[in-house]
Amino acid sequence: MATQNPPVSQTRSFSTVFLIEMWERFGFYGMQVLMVTYMVKKLGFVDSKANLIWGAAAALIYATPAIGGWVGDKLIGTRRTMLLGAVVLTLGYAMLWIPTNNAYFLYVALGVIIVGNGFFKPNAGNLVRKIYEGDDTKIDSAFTIYYMAVNIGSTISMLLTPWIRDYVGAKYGDAWGWHTAFGVCAIGLILGLINYTLMQRTLAHIGSPADDKPVDVKRLGMVLLAAIGMVFVSAFILQDQTVAKWCVYAAGVVILGIFVHLIRSSEPHERAGLVAALVLTAQTIFFFIFYQQMSTSLNLFAQRNVDLSFDLFGLHLFNWIPEQFQSLNAIWIVLLSPVLVFLYNTMGKVGKNPSVAAKFAWGFAAVAIGFFIYGVGARFAVNGQVSSWIMVWGYGLYSLGELLVSGLGLAMIARYVPARMGGFMMGAYYVASGISQYLGSVVANFASIPTDIKDPLVSLPVYTALFNKLGFAGVACTVIALAMLPLMKKLSSSHSDSVANNPLPAVRSEEFNTPS
Repeated sequence: MATQNPPVSQTRSFSTVFLIEMWERFGFYGMQVLMVTYMVKKLGFVDSKANLIWGAAAALIYATPAIGGWVGDKLIGTRRTMLLGAVVLTLGYAMLWIPTNNAYFLYVALGVIIVGNGFFKPNAGNLVRKIYEGDDTKIDSAFTIYYMAVNIGSTISMLLTPWIRDYVGAKYGDAWGWHTAFGVCAIGLILGLINYTLMQRTLAHIGSPADDKPVDVKRLGMVLLAAIGMVFVSAFILQDQTVAKWCVYAAGVVILGIFVHLIRSSEPHERAGLVAALVLTAQTIFFFIFYQQMSTSLNLFAQRNVDLSFDLFGLHLFNWIPEQFQSLNAIWIVLLSPVLVFLYNTMGKVGKNPSVAAKFAWGFAAVAIGFFIYGVGARFAVNGQVSSWIMVWGYGLYSLGELLVSGLGLAMIARYVPARMGGFMMGAYYVASGISQYLGSVVANFASIPTDIKDPLVSLPVYTALFNKLGFAGVACTVIALAMLPLMKKLSSSHSDSVANNPLPAVRSEEFNTPS
């Protein structure tokens, strides 16, 4: 890349990416926190339809970064693709700002958001890696701060957009309440783009080789045409639940087939690592089924069966809006991450740091207990409503499980997959995660409440039955993970011998940055 004169510090370059990432996550989670409720309450969709539409959208949101990273690296440049993604995302949120109840318009807007996310997400993370390339002493700290940007932006927006919806809705009508809240997501990204414009010179020397070359108008035109096509393909998939289901299942078969092909065609010394990666990827997929409950079944549970008042020792503290409970996930991750870092470092110093497979088992155990807490809380419900504190502690354990399982997913791929397959397998991992998000929506539909049921005493046992089943599923995943530990230890040992003490560097997810 070109050298800046005068040179720009890594901190200033990093700050530019940090801030636009923070605003991008502000917009995304501000939209996500409202989307399922919007489809149910404003568009009149039944729970099952809203869950599946969002599940399909989440699957596509996870899948498209695999393409966006390639576009940034090979076609138009990492910086340009990230910027294009931010602009497209702004357009998508702005479309949701328009007060219309047309369902197909929603599908197109979600298609725009899916494409924008695919351009933005992988390239923002790649820029951070490139800023600190070769500086191993700073990369972990940088990604920790970057990860904080995700949670700062998401926490603020998940608390803010439901409040804006209610405030504007009370003054100017329900329709303007919903669409103004979505509009705030667009405003957040506009602020991020203004800030990026003012600071973009700090990234002039960072990017892929394509960033150093003049814009290839033909390539850019092809990318834009493909993006427009992908918007309408996404809208088509979202509006037809049968098409969405078969696309997801077909993608699952393809991913499994790719793993089998890679294992069969790999060198003998590479197979142990690939089998280990396959086992851990399968466990991660199961985790994302639990994760998807946050925006589906847990969100709708908060709408119908949670006492929104926070009281302590008989003293009323404050009330929350149902959607705001989703922010507990980000809040707990911020609180728990330093604790886990401390524990990992302390245990590592005495040679007791658990394996990734063991951490997966702990994570599933935490998730299981979290869902059982919801079930236990129902036993103390008053008039069909459980205490808001039940949600706090349930989300706490759920978030601990997220850090232990999802937080180590990409580090696991980097550790066990040969370098020549690494980029491809990262993309496959994201696609697999997206598939499980859709499956999570399918699971959430076991607690789908008919529109004619308004009594919380009727809906409560439906939700608690699902949460208890998810708790037992978490126990089963824990038992399986524990049973796999001897095999994983053997595979890890074989893999370590094959790489001759020259392991791949850990690659961390910008969303869940925890030590491996």
